[in-house]
Formats: sequence, structure tokens, C-alpha cells
Amino acid sequence: MPRIQLQDHQWERIKNLLPGKNSDCGVTAKCNRTFLEAVLWITRTGAPWRDLPQKFGKWHSVYVRYDRWCQKGIWVDVFEELSKDRDFEYIMIDGSIARVHQHGAPKKQLRMKRPSVNPEAV
Repeated sequence: MPRIQLQDHQWERIKNLLPGKNSDCGVTAKCNRTFLEAVLWITRTGAPWRDLPQKFGKWHSVYVRYDRWCQKGIWVDVFEELSKDRDFEYIMIDGSIARVHQHGAPKKQLRMKRPSVNPEAV
């Protein structure tokens, strides 16, 4: 599986969309790029937030920041900008690659016999 990592040209396109810049009001973010790499790590591995490696910072702080960005719609802006890149074929997944878990499949419908109109026909 290819490693999902933020590339330099992608970072240059989105860095000004992210909160916490020196020009923004409030607290300046320590490193938005490290934070984005942490979110990509969670996405790539499917691990719970508590398993986030220490190099990305405290897992709870990263999660709280992620949640705030979700509520503010920042991720939508980031995805809209990056989706202009049209070169994301490698992340396409279909049924030939990933199987659905047995509990994710639709419920099998049972066929019931209809009662006959003529009761003597049984």
C-alpha cells in the first residue's frame, strides 16, 4: 500500500488555508504540517487516536484540534483545494480490493410462501 504523506507542492497549496498562522488572531500553531501528518497517519493505519506515535505530540491534543477543524469546516476547504489535483487514482478502492465485513452486508431477505387463494389447492 502506498504511504500517504503530504507532499511539498500540496503543502504549499493549503498552508494559507489553515488556522494558526502568525497573521491570525489567537494562538499560533506550533506546526500545522506535523498535525496534518498525524491525521494522515491515523487515516492510513486506521488506529485509534490513543495509538498515535509520540513524535506527533499528545494524542488528545491532536484529536481536539482535529475535531475543532471539523466543526469549523477547515477540512472541506483543504479537500476542495487538494481535489483540484486530479491525480488521486491510487486511493481508489472498489469491491475487488476490499471485502465488506459480514455485518456490513445487507440483510438476506427470506422468501415467504404466499397462501393460496384456494385453500383446497394445498
